[in-house]
Amino acid sequence: MSSSNPRTVEEIFKDFSARRAAIVRALTSDVDEFYGLCDPEKENLCLYGHPNESWEVNLPAEEVPPELPEPALGINFARDGMNRRDWLSLVAVHSDCWLLSVAFYFGARLNRNERKRLFSMINELPTVFEVVTEKKPVKDKPSVDSGSKSRGSTKRSSDGQVKSTPKLPADEGFDDDEDEQGETLCGSCGGNYSADEFWICCDICERWFHGKCVKITPAKAENIKQYKCPSCSLKKTGRSH
Repeated sequence: MSSSNPRTVEEIFKDFSARRAAIVRALTSDVDEFYGLCDPEKENLCLYGHPNESWEVNLPAEEVPPELPEPALGINFARDGMNRRDWLSLVAVHSDCWLLSVAFYFGARLNRNERKRLFSMINELPTVFEVVTEKKPVKDKPSVDSGSKSRGSTKRSSDGQVKSTPKLPADEGFDDDEDEQGETLCGSCGGNYSADEFWICCDICERWFHGKCVKITPAKAENIKQYKCPSCSLKKTGRSH
């Protein structure tokens, strides 16, 4: 953690986004591994997201005061005493608080307008809690319907067909929803679409994801007939699309 010392609004936001993406992955696509590591028999454990987008379950820092604000302590103790979904939601809320505290720790020397801009950038992303509980309405807006209106770029889906990006031109936005409808967001990290990154579309929920967020490379995608995102894979309901 000491290698990362972001100072500008953009650097701090990049650090925040990387840590957030790591925690989102721990609580979604890597959730079984994360759950197994949080053994209630162990000592106080914390969930860390690192600036290299890796996550870690570990004991808290020994130095006092710590180099950075610490995540919630002892998340493992409540694991077996709660419903799994409720426990994950609780960890998600505490993780959101920790992510903000780290960002504003780094942002202590920012001026008022810079802090406002930093929070505004952070606030554009869904919270970890919203991703884990799937309570964020915006990520369902770029639906297949809006894809038919798209005049924007295209992305290759897992079956090799080129699908339209579910992206509205700016002049087709509606009132307050204009910004939300005009951007395609990654269903995992909440980041915006950019043409120089590989994306993949879930054939079940039709959300788009960075390939790196769901650990799918273009080569892997060529061999997948029907791609299911981590959330849809967890819902073993056998829904057909």
